[in-house]
Amino acid sequence: MSNITAKTPWKDHMGDVPMHLDYFEGSMYDAVEAIARKYPHNVAFDFMGKSTTYKELVQQTEICAKALKTIGIREGDKVTIAMPNCPQAVFLFYAVNLVGGIASMIHPLSAEKEIEFYLNESGSVTAITLDQFYHKFEAVRKNTKVVNIIIASIKDALAQPIKAGYMLTAGRKIEKIPADAPVIRWNEFMKLSRCCFYNYKVSRKTDDPAVILYSGGTTGTSKGIVLTNGNFNALGQQVVAANPMFRPGDKMLAAMPIFHGFGLGVCIHTMLTQGGRCILVPRFTPKSYAKDLVKHRCNYIAGVPTLYEALLRLPDMEGKDLSCLKGVFSGGDSLSVELKKKFDKFLYDHHATIQVREGYGTTETVTACCLTPSHMYKEGSIGLPFPDTYIKIVEPGTDRELPYGEEGEILLSGPTVMKEYMHHPAETAQTLRRHDDGLTWVYTGDLGTMDDQGFVYFKGRAKRMIVTSGYNVYPAQIENILDAHELVQMSCVIGVPDPYKMQKVKAFVKLAAGAEASEETKEILLEHCRKHVAKYAMPYDIEFKDEMPKTLVGKVAYRMLEEEELAKLAAEKTSA
Repeated sequence: MSNITAKTPWKDHMGDVPMHLDYFEGSMYDAVEAIARKYPHNVAFDFMGKSTTYKELVQQTEICAKALKTIGIREGDKVTIAMPNCPQAVFLFYAVNLVGGIASMIHPLSAEKEIEFYLNESGSVTAITLDQFYHKFEAVRKNTKVVNIIIASIKDALAQPIKAGYMLTAGRKIEKIPADAPVIRWNEFMKLSRCCFYNYKVSRKTDDPAVILYSGGTTGTSKGIVLTNGNFNALGQQVVAANPMFRPGDKMLAAMPIFHGFGLGVCIHTMLTQGGRCILVPRFTPKSYAKDLVKHRCNYIAGVPTLYEALLRLPDMEGKDLSCLKGVFSGGDSLSVELKKKFDKFLYDHHATIQVREGYGTTETVTACCLTPSHMYKEGSIGLPFPDTYIKIVEPGTDRELPYGEEGEILLSGPTVMKEYMHHPAETAQTLRRHDDGLTWVYTGDLGTMDDQGFVYFKGRAKRMIVTSGYNVYPAQIENILDAHELVQMSCVIGVPDPYKMQKVKAFVKLAAGAEASEETKEILLEHCRKHVAKYAMPYDIEFKDEMPKTLVGKVAYRMLEEEELAKLAAEKTSA
C-alpha cells in the first residue's frame, strides 16, 4: 500500500473532511436528476442574464434526449460536442448520457484537420457546434462517419434585450450558413423530440463509458481518454468533501472550458450534482472574468496560474470587494511560490478571507485529485489526495516505492481513474498498472516527493525535464526564480539541443510593465539567476517576448517555444 494510506492526513489537518465516501450509483444524468428532485426551484446555471432552474435543466435535457433518439442515437454511439460553456452544451452533454451515448468533448476553435482527427478517432455519428464553426465541420464531414451536424447559436440561449444587442454586435460577424445547408438547426432539433414518445431513457451503470476527453498521453500524441459515469460522479463528491464550507446554492464562475477536465468536471458537473450554481462564461478575457466575478458575487473560482497573474494587473479590480469568495483553486500548471504570494496579498487587499489553493491532477483522472487544505498550506506543496484517492512516489517506471522526501514518479489510484486510452491498448497498459496492493495505478510521468504527513510536492513533468551535461534541470524551478524578480511578469524555460551538453538551458521572459528589453536588463536577470541557480542549470541566454504563446486552456505553450528554437537551429545550419 502507498505511504498515503498509512496516515489520515485530511483527518489530521482538517477534521471535517472524511477519508472515505459512499459513492452515488448510476449515471451522470441520474446524479443531476436526483439533485433536481431535491432542489427543483434552485438556479442550476446563469448564462448572460438568463437563469435556468434545476427543474428546467432536467426538462430541457429530456427534450434534447428525445430529439437525439429521433435522429437515431443509440446506446454506445459517440456524439462530438464542440461548444463553449453555454446552455445548449450542458443540455446536450447530459442528454447524450441519458440516451446511453458517449460525449466526445473537443475545442470549437480546433483547426479543420484536428476536428477531422477527433471525429474519426471517436467514430462520432453526430456533432454539435456553433453556427460560427459550421464551415470547418462541413469541410471535413465527407471524410468522417458523421451523419448529422446540429448547429446551435448563442443568440438562441439569450434573454431579451441581450439577444438584440448580440445580433447588432458579435452576431453580425458570423458568416451566414446557406439556407439549404445539410444541418439541423437547434430549434428544429428540439422540435424533433415530438416524434419520440417513449424508450428514450437508457439505463447506464457507474462503470459504463460516458465521456471522451483528449490529452497527449505518455507519448505526446493526442489520445482519447475514456472516462466513466462513476469517474465524474466520484469527482463531484470528492471536491465537495474536500471543501466542507460548500453549501447548495453556492456560485461557481464556470469560465474554464467544457471540453477540459477542469472545466467540465469541477466547474460544471461537480456543481450540478451537488446543488451548486454555475455562472456559465462562453468566452472570457481577464477583464470580463473579473467583471463576472464581482457582478455575480461568486463563491468559487478556478483557473490556471496565467489567469491569476493577469488579474493582478487589472485596474478594474481596484477597490472591489471579494469577501464573497470561499474557494480559489489553481490547477492545470505549476503555481509558482512568488505568484501565490502575490495573489494571496491581492485577495487580502480585496477583503477575501481565504488564500489560493493549489491542486493537481491529470485528465486520466478527469482532473484534480489532490488539493491543498483550506487551513493548512505548506510552501511548494500541491496538497493532499482527495478521499479514497491514493498517491505514491516510485522509482520512475517501476513499482518500487521510495522513502518520504525522495523524488520519483507520481502514481495515482482511486475512483476517478480512467477506463482506457481509446484504441491504444499498448499505451493503456503502460499507463494503467495493477500492483500487488490490488489497486490500479496511473503512471503520470510527473515527478514529485511526499513528506511524512502525506503532503505531495510537484517537481516537474518528466517530459519537461532538461538534461544538460548529465544533470537534471527542472524548468519550473528556474521559472520560479525569474518570476520572483521585479522586472519579470512571466517566464518560460526550455531545453535547446546542444552537441556538447545534449541540451542547454534557455529562458524566455515577458517583462513587467515599464521594464525595458535591453542588454542591461538581460544582464541584471542573468546576475539574479547566478545567485540562485547552480552553474550547470544557468540559462545561456534570455530572450524577451512581448507575449508568451498560450495553449487553448491558457497555459504557457512551452512546446511552441521549443519548436521555434529547433526551426532557428535548422535555418542556421542551412545558411552555414
